[in-house]
Amino acid sequence: MDWKFQDPPNLAVIVHRTVLYSGEWIAYVSHDADDGGWQFHSREVLTAEEAAVVSLQNILELDAGIADLADLPMGWHAWREEPASTWQRSPTV
Repeated sequence: MDWKFQDPPNLAVIVHRTVLYSGEWIAYVSHDADDGGWQFHSREVLTAEEAAVVSLQNILELDAGIADLADLPMGWHAWREEPASTWQRSPTV
């Protein structure tokens, strides 16, 4: 796989457990302004109890379409309506 992210493949990221264990798809992604961290959410609200930590590479193995967000600036988020939908982007307010 051609690695497009500036962050390394082993970067720890936050993901909703339903994406890992229930086959939910990633509907919302944030690239945090304060620390450059990445968060990957299903359509459900993420609470601390439902969060898991995996590598960025694990996320791309689950959903190769995340590579389209490699250039998402810090402090921005992206969302899509369906798994095959185009990602929409906006600065996080």
